[in-house]
Amino acid sequence: MKIAISGLGRMGGQIARKLIEGGEMVIAHNRSFEPIKEMVLLGATPAYSREELVSAFQGDTVIIWLMVPAEVVDAELKEWLNIVPRGSIIIDGGNSDFRNTSERAKLVSAQGSSFIDIGTSGGVWGYQNGFSLMVGGNPKSFEIIEPALKILANPEGDYKFFGESGSGHYVKMVHNAIEYGMMESLAEGYRLLNEGTYKHLDLVSAGEVWQHHSVITSWLNELSRDALKDNPTLEGIAGYVAESGEARWALEVADQHKISLPAIQAAFEVRLKSQQGEVNFATKLLSAMRNAFGGHQLNK
Repeated sequence: MKIAISGLGRMGGQIARKLIEGGEMVIAHNRSFEPIKEMVLLGATPAYSREELVSAFQGDTVIIWLMVPAEVVDAELKEWLNIVPRGSIIIDGGNSDFRNTSERAKLVSAQGSSFIDIGTSGGVWGYQNGFSLMVGGNPKSFEIIEPALKILANPEGDYKFFGESGSGHYVKMVHNAIEYGMMESLAEGYRLLNEGTYKHLDLVSAGEVWQHHSVITSWLNELSRDALKDNPTLEGIAGYVAESGEARWALEVADQHKISLPAIQAAFEVRLKSQQGEVNFATKLLSAMRNAFGGHQLNK
């Protein structure tokens, strides 16, 4: 299979690399050229322009996997639809609002191609551990790209097809909203250990024992423990915690359906307050966790 990856940042670069090593022909495209050159060294075919990318398919089905920020997807889609042939498959692997995804799929379908949404989780560890991929869109197009998904899920990830356009991004949205609540609970717990009744508790030891088949054993707890092992006082971390949109969208949908999400709401509000300067040991640990799994900046 030939597949183009457009957007070779933290996640896009890993996806391209994993597909190359899995035996797929990857066409590498990026706004700046240096990441393309890096992929070429790994075996990718370079595409320094959109036209060059489409030409590289040489009559085969054009498959373009977009790994770009949600706010530029519409602009990107418009550019691609001007040049791709009918029958192409365009994938949005970023964290887009599922409501926008549904509308984009209609636009792409009207021009004779298909739009696939893939919620992609695994962070900067996806290359090593395998990605978790939540897919929505045209089922026939899903079957065409499935071999690539198998490669990306290897060795311990997984992928599932959830149905109509937007459903993949919807499942990813809920995943990230849950993530907010889980991270907040862990961060608050470690803060209570650090500042509560017993002084000088060994937080790393607590995290270590919790990580051995306790009820809260998890990757997030592992990352928390390791962050505290490396930096016990979280020195140098400002405690500003960004919110990337998914929990906000989840809360909007929940409100629409009259569903109460108190834990996720509280976790979301903590992030907003941190951006206004209300920071503490817990928000610093949240920032450390985000850096560990996603490579996000520790200080804004």
